[in-house]
Amino acid sequence: MNELDLGKEKINRLIAKFSVPCVISMVVASLYNIVDQIFIGWSEAGAFGNAATNIVYPFTVLALGLALLIGDGAAAGFSIALGMDNRKKANKNIGNGLVMLIGLAIVLCIVGFAFRVQILKLFGADPQEELCYRYATEYFLIICGGLPFYMIGQGLNGSIRADGSPKYAMACTLAGAIANLVLDPVFIFVFGMGVQGAAIATVIGQILTFAMSVIYLFRSKLFKLDRDAVRMDLKTIGNIVTVGMASLIVQLSIVIIIAVNNNLLGKYGYETIASTGDAFGAVTPLAVVGIVMKVFGIVVSIVIGISLGGQPIIGFNLGAGNNARVKETIITITKLVLAVGLVAFLIFELFPDAVISLFGNQNTSEYMEYARLCIRIFLSGIILTCFIKSAAIMLQSMGNSVRSTLLALLRDVIIFVPASIILASVSHSIVTMLWAALISDVISAVIGFVFLMKTLKSVCATEPVKKAKGLSEGDIALSNE
Repeated sequence: MNELDLGKEKINRLIAKFSVPCVISMVVASLYNIVDQIFIGWSEAGAFGNAATNIVYPFTVLALGLALLIGDGAAAGFSIALGMDNRKKANKNIGNGLVMLIGLAIVLCIVGFAFRVQILKLFGADPQEELCYRYATEYFLIICGGLPFYMIGQGLNGSIRADGSPKYAMACTLAGAIANLVLDPVFIFVFGMGVQGAAIATVIGQILTFAMSVIYLFRSKLFKLDRDAVRMDLKTIGNIVTVGMASLIVQLSIVIIIAVNNNLLGKYGYETIASTGDAFGAVTPLAVVGIVMKVFGIVVSIVIGISLGGQPIIGFNLGAGNNARVKETIITITKLVLAVGLVAFLIFELFPDAVISLFGNQNTSEYMEYARLCIRIFLSGIILTCFIKSAAIMLQSMGNSVRSTLLALLRDVIIFVPASIILASVSHSIVTMLWAALISDVISAVIGFVFLMKTLKSVCATEPVKKAKGLSEGDIALSNE
């Protein structure tokens, strides 16, 4: 992790070095919830248990978003400061980020316990669906208790990668996921704890990731956590939040999507009739959409992992004024994420039943029908989604937080949410509303392409930033606008 490596080594080799462990880390992190749903789907809780975890899922995504807001923002600032040869500023990014992570984690945990009923209702829980509501409450209370471990562990992952230890970052997340994978069937089936057992296994895995991440702080390669590093600095905090905002928006948009979808499913599920002549209802669509969103999350995690793996490369070379290498890195990453999108598209369109079968086999005809429709329609624009998610992170890596945040908001909030509400309200159908995703993908991909080309042109046209100028991350971002 020095100028010889990031400034001169082949881009393909650097991307492989940083992105592969990052992809594994991101995918493994997303497996926490999907593993729970797989085992719950095969347990007695079945669709009711999966619907319950879908209701709680947005809250955990919100926690992840806040963790990445600080973690990715601090990591990006750290990389840029290293490229400028400003070790003091680099340390300050990591130290301030850690303090912010701890504070946010504690606050969100308290908010979760204090407003449990309101939060569950916001994400589509209906007390009249008694069994589903009980499962959701049980799952939520345990997951909420583990939030500080989850947020701090995930937030430190970016700093560990930026410190030149992507394999250790991967190991931290992998250890927690393996623990969850092993303990899930033990608690669910052996101890007969059902949904509560799944939540306990998840939290134990998160504690393991947290412990390994904290241990790394005392053996880091490049940053040093001293009193000056952890002393809060408003300018550093502002840079961390500004640069990391796109990561928060990416996760927050998922929260908004699920919250809106869950409420629309509950409202119009009984008005939408399946080919069997029966209504889809509320629990079945909630379970299906929860599964589809988790599968969607796996693909997005791969894309985000590839893109975040390029962040230290882009940040360092941007700070060092190596503009050609910035452009080469972005082009290479874009090709990779489009290839991932193409593979995912073929799987979803050709083999939807294979995807569905992972989450249990005792499903009703209505369940299978809606699952097929959901996978094929909702995920039909997955290639474009991959480009959009990656472009937002690459814009963030180049310091253009405004375009990055706008693009992330555009796809998942500004276009998708209104389109879902309009389609569902007009048609009174939870099938028609699925097309909102494709509409949003097409429009956002076009705008994302324009944003990326303009930012690249700006970066390549900018004179190299001299380290002697002592410019901050924010100054670099402004110079590239």
